[in-house]
Amino acid sequence: MGLTLGTALRLRPRSAAFHPEDGAVYASVAFVGAGGKTTALFKLARELPVRTLVTCTTHLGAWQLGQADEAIVARTPADLSNLGAGKITVVTGPLEAGQRLSSVAPEILAFLRQRSLASGWPLLIEADGARERPLKAPREREPQLPPFVEMVVVVAGLQGLGRPLDGDSVHRPEVFGRLAGIEPGSPITGRSIGTVLAHPEGGQKEIPARARRVALLNQADTPELQAEARHIARQIGGSYDGIVVAALREDKIYAVHEPRAGIVLAAGGARRFGGLKQLLTWRGEPLVRTAILAAVKAGLSPIVLVVGAGSEDVEQAVSDLPVVVAKNSRWEMGQSSSIQAGLDACPPSICAAVFLLADQPYIGPELVRALVDAHASETAAIVAPLIQGDRPGNPVLFDRETFPELRALQGDTGGRAVFSKHRVHYVPWHDDRIARDIDTTEDYRRLLEEDHP
Repeated sequence: MGLTLGTALRLRPRSAAFHPEDGAVYASVAFVGAGGKTTALFKLARELPVRTLVTCTTHLGAWQLGQADEAIVARTPADLSNLGAGKITVVTGPLEAGQRLSSVAPEILAFLRQRSLASGWPLLIEADGARERPLKAPREREPQLPPFVEMVVVVAGLQGLGRPLDGDSVHRPEVFGRLAGIEPGSPITGRSIGTVLAHPEGGQKEIPARARRVALLNQADTPELQAEARHIARQIGGSYDGIVVAALREDKIYAVHEPRAGIVLAAGGARRFGGLKQLLTWRGEPLVRTAILAAVKAGLSPIVLVVGAGSEDVEQAVSDLPVVVAKNSRWEMGQSSSIQAGLDACPPSICAAVFLLADQPYIGPELVRALVDAHASETAAIVAPLIQGDRPGNPVLFDRETFPELRALQGDTGGRAVFSKHRVHYVPWHDDRIARDIDTTEDYRRLLEEDHP
């Protein structure tokens, strides 16, 4: 199932259950940047299942009004007293030179904000201009972002890659070059685009502190550009809550890169085994380190280690690794308590979590990356390996939409209890060793013999 722009942005209309910290519900979204900003705005407006208001805080081309069902020039709030019934209503100021519609007055913007809140209609705002170039850098008074916006989408057109830094490729090339550290006429690289997107005077400029930040890498209509987009996403990942790779004119969303946590469950006392399995040595190090290193090498962040029984010894074994330790004082109540302790230790910005067990040594970074890549290009709430075509395995990735149900689990119940309530995407995996775990001393003996027959 392909992604839509709305699902990629994690946008749905505001409801009575709105909580800003959810990171998924927004009433007002601003679009800035270049390379498909207006296309993205109207695509989202058409896609959303409710009436949508559109306005601008700089200018909007008069030729773009054909994408709306209703266009209103508002000089005072009285001009909006009888909004029509169109799916998309655009509200602007008067027409100016060059067939450009001016921004709305502050009192009009305030009126639209209140109407949006009262009616549940999303408010989409074009907040700067780009003169139809694929790339841009903001000037002194740009962007014009209202302080109330809850999401800012920063658009960059990848058709600018490889082109010379000049006025044909970039709106305000002198500012772009200064921020990126490149000279006029130099070829524009993915690194220079990423540098400007992450710069506080570039893509990050004037974004309200509480707003969700999403970079939209548009015009990625070839495999080469999609590969370049992945490199840019890695470069700017710490500056954005989400990065969408798309070719909107082809109606394609290729990937969504968001922070995904790794949660290593290592709290159990292993009564059946008779000791702490997570500290058993395999290939020269404790099993718990093997699980953590798989998460590290796969690029998960943060990595949460849930400890319980023998917590001091387990922590000592991984003291040099980049983990957040979550102590589960209720570990004897079963796996559900460790799942919840792990989620509680994650920041609210994560979009998903991969749960790894400390006693399955053959789970490596390649499998974890395969789950993450599948989640980036799918809308599934759960992603899991399918071993040799017929057996679900571990680890399992859970999207944040499943977190409320995971938090409600009780007793010795794992995440598979919620599989029936969501769409599960299975990643084929033909190495059946990933299913091996250590339940008994005989299991451990066989594991060692495989390495030293």
